[in-house]
Amino acid sequence: MCFMKIKTFLCIFQSAVINSRIQSTNNRVKMKNLTTKRRILVKHLTFIFLAGLFVSVQAQDNHKFGIVLHGGAGTILKKYMTPEKEKAYHDKLHEALEKGYSILEKGGSSLDAVEAAINIMEDSPLFNAGKGAVFTANGINELDASIMDGKTLSAGAVARVSHIKNPISLARMVMEKSPHVLLVGDGAEQFAKEHGVKLIDSKYFFTKERWDALQKIKEKSKNEKKNKTGSIQKSFYSEPLDEMFGTVGVAALDKNGNLAAGTSTGGMTNKLYGRVGDSPIIGAGTYANNKTCAVSGTGWGEFFIRLNAAKDISDLMEYKGMSLKDAADEVIMKKLPALGGNGGVIAIDKDGNIAMPFNTEGMYRAYHLEGSEPVIKFYKE
Repeated sequence: MCFMKIKTFLCIFQSAVINSRIQSTNNRVKMKNLTTKRRILVKHLTFIFLAGLFVSVQAQDNHKFGIVLHGGAGTILKKYMTPEKEKAYHDKLHEALEKGYSILEKGGSSLDAVEAAINIMEDSPLFNAGKGAVFTANGINELDASIMDGKTLSAGAVARVSHIKNPISLARMVMEKSPHVLLVGDGAEQFAKEHGVKLIDSKYFFTKERWDALQKIKEKSKNEKKNKTGSIQKSFYSEPLDEMFGTVGVAALDKNGNLAAGTSTGGMTNKLYGRVGDSPIIGAGTYANNKTCAVSGTGWGEFFIRLNAAKDISDLMEYKGMSLKDAADEVIMKKLPALGGNGGVIAIDKDGNIAMPFNTEGMYRAYHLEGSEPVIKFYKE
């Protein structure tokens, strides 16, 4: 009896050992298979990561960059343009364009390109900005400017400054060295002095052409009031419109995919005391957002303000999925004239596409995109 119990126990023990070995073998096989699968998975993930990294680097290296600018919209007709004047505008636009483009080409920021290009136009008497600023109704020059960074949505602006040679540079200083967006008049100039900007004599801005334009508009307005003809809006106009308009603006996309826009102006000839237009108003005359586009406007500022025109273009792209061209056309060719407004915009989107619509007779405009030649235009085509 005892022998049988021992034999049974041994059989059970032997069976348990065999089962244990089989289970151990199975576990080793499973572990081996699992390890193999893990190794394969790691290899696949590593490959995907490296491939993605390569594509990302390639995309960054091949990112399309470019710059687009304007020098004002109005009655810009070839019949009003002498060959000498046409060449002067062409050369100055080309200089500003290539200054900005060279910064982008060397890997510089879109903000630097925008500021540098606008500085060149501000220093020229050809445009209604800086040196060539128009006169107000009381015979002085009051300048406005703004700049915006599409990466951070930071912005800076100044309005009604009369002793600042390059308002766009002061606008950038407001953006980068103050907690504010917009500084006006004496306060803006006090800020400038505190940050080492030299104020200049307002005589610097005097040009005979702009002064004569003021006298012409005043005389026309006087005659209309005497004859009791024309509305307030009509009496404010004078032909050709470029005697009143001539704002400059630049939008740029750099190699890092960052957008920026800036606008600088002397406003409107014969504007009333204290008037501020759209150029220093973020969203109206200037806007930049890396999600969509960078925009600068020129024209009758009151209408750009009422439409929030620059941001409206961005919003149509972001919320309705419209292309840059369609969005810009919607605002400038439909909404703006529907209110009675005149003007145009230049814009560049995050992919390097550009738009330059205007509803006036012409607009000084130019662009230079990576891999193409610079283009400069004045008239409707």
